[in-house]
Amino acid sequence: MLTQKVTTILITGNMTSRKNHRARNFLYLFISLIIIWLALTSSVQWQELAAGIVISLLLSFILSKMYIKLGLPPLGIKRIAVFFFYVGVLFKEIMQANVDVAYRIIHPRMPIKPGIVVIKTALKQDIAKMILANSITLTPGTFTLDIIGDTLLIHWINVKTTDVDEATKMIGERFEKYLKIIFA
Repeated sequence: MLTQKVTTILITGNMTSRKNHRARNFLYLFISLIIIWLALTSSVQWQELAAGIVISLLLSFILSKMYIKLGLPPLGIKRIAVFFFYVGVLFKEIMQANVDVAYRIIHPRMPIKPGIVVIKTALKQDIAKMILANSITLTPGTFTLDIIGDTLLIHWINVKTTDVDEATKMIGERFEKYLKIIFA
């Protein structure tokens, strides 16, 4: 009898927690999407604002269900803020890598020493590892070949070190420190 009550409390508490997470995720997604809509349209005319609200509501409803199914941590203001900061850092790294690769192409004496290096990650969730791998691939000069457990195989246009710890610092750490906060 006691275990049945405890089980009922645990199940009910878990369901309430999931409903709270879903409602909070819905709200945060809706606010984030409205902000993105306003930034992209740069207009507060009632027609565009109404369209943005309708689209954001629909997307929030769909995405909040999917978010819970993926087993991701609940959304919060800190995670959203770090995510937007991460996007800025990713954009900066992409721009710097573009300039570096373009300079290597134009300047014939710039070193190009391609090779494959291994880096380690402390990220536990598969989706976090996938985002790290894609972020590395998006920066010109690096390409993620494979993810095996907590290691990533990276093709690097100019291998500066083959030491795993040094390569991890040079390639992955700039992204991983933000992803740890987002997926903690």
